[in-house]
Amino acid sequence: DDKRKVELEKLKRNVKLNMASISGQLEEMYMNRSRKEMNDTLTEVLLAACVTPALMPDRLLMEHVLLVSVLHHAVGLEVGAHFLETVVRNFDEIYKSPTEGKECDNLIAIVAHLYNFQVVHSLLIFDILKLLVDAFTEKDIELVLKDDALALKDLISEVQRKATDMGAKFKDQTRIRFMLETMLALKNNDMRKIPGYDPEPVERLKKLQRTLISRSASGSDMKLRVSLDSLLRAEHVGRWWIVGSSWSGAPMISDKGTTPAKETPPVGLFSAKVLDLARKQRMNTEVRKNVFCVLMTSEDYVDAFEKVLRMGLKDKQEREIVHVLMDCCLQEKTFNAFYAVLGEKFCTHDRRFQMTFQFCIWDKFRELDSLSPTTFNNLVQLITCFLQKKCLPLSILKTIEFGELDKPKVRLLRQMLTKLLKETDPEDLSCIFGKISGIPKLGMLREGLKLFISHFLLKNVQSQGADEQAALLSERAQVATRAMEAKEAKLKL
Repeated sequence: DDKRKVELEKLKRNVKLNMASISGQLEEMYMNRSRKEMNDTLTEVLLAACVTPALMPDRLLMEHVLLVSVLHHAVGLEVGAHFLETVVRNFDEIYKSPTEGKECDNLIAIVAHLYNFQVVHSLLIFDILKLLVDAFTEKDIELVLKDDALALKDLISEVQRKATDMGAKFKDQTRIRFMLETMLALKNNDMRKIPGYDPEPVERLKKLQRTLISRSASGSDMKLRVSLDSLLRAEHVGRWWIVGSSWSGAPMISDKGTTPAKETPPVGLFSAKVLDLARKQRMNTEVRKNVFCVLMTSEDYVDAFEKVLRMGLKDKQEREIVHVLMDCCLQEKTFNAFYAVLGEKFCTHDRRFQMTFQFCIWDKFRELDSLSPTTFNNLVQLITCFLQKKCLPLSILKTIEFGELDKPKVRLLRQMLTKLLKETDPEDLSCIFGKISGIPKLGMLREGLKLFISHFLLKNVQSQGADEQAALLSERAQVATRAMEAKEAKLKL
């Protein structure tokens, strides 16, 4: 009725206010206290409230995980990482021990909600599900059903096969049938057939989460892309998902009552093969080596970007990211667009990276005559990609003296401008070349480019006869020239 609706709306407002108030107070405490003390205390209090022998209400677990998520975005990755690692280690310990309580169920639900609220990547969820399906006891079936809908097709097929092979061994056939029906609904994306499935509470809290983190989140993906094995071995191999691959040897979570075994300091999660490759590529500092190894072992450019950012490098160390990326790109046997896309990601993330790339490219301009043909070609391709993606402006060519061009610079400009003109849409060309129009201090660059295009590109092509490629180049050259003159023409009018 109407009275009930009013009461519920009031309750929602109070929950929102409380969550904003609590997260704000905790954030302030993080600023004034040791982060390790805060992480230890917060994790202890939350788990004491959520991990009990009785099955906890899902709403209660969600609200506690929402708080972790807000602090994870507002304070830093180490908040969510510390909480996640403790939860996973507790799960591993309880899962392996015979227990009648529901602690394991509550821990699995917490991990699932850490995924829901974007603290952890689905990689960990799949690792845990695979662990449970491989064992496939009645307890494992119960735990599998705790999880939320993911892309589970392969896993579901494996469950169906196991159920066929082992189904007769279970006392409770109803539970297996329920699990298979639920997973079939997931596979067919038909959530209505799942008993008790109600996405509304999660979606409502996700909406609240977006409101609470909008003031602190920079728009970047802050999910922890870490496997079950990496979390369980963190004390021995380090926590690259927080600070990069380096490891100081100081444990983040203390093991009370245990004596650590003496061993040589680990070198991170990277294989001897990758570390040997880093040495061969003359990655002679710890920072360069770590950045190189992350680039070589990342799943994709987003994974590489996130991991490198989490290394927390500052100032001079941060500039090493660009130096390593450039070195890797130029040393490839054939051009690898991965580096261009990753470079664009860094450039759009912060102008600091854009400036560092610019200085690196200027350094390469001075070394053109000493570059091998492969390195030279990779440099041409990288600069062209950066110009096409508009993450670097055409003004990076302003350090080239067009009145004193030597052979390597002529070759660079010819290859780069030919590729840029032929492979870029006219609209994008107008934007790229138009950016240097009407700027007095770039007058020499504009005149130099116009002269180079007419003398070194068009005349050379025309002498080879009229064909489709020549016509295309001529047409695009006119687009570029008009774009460079556009603002000057308006000023004259």
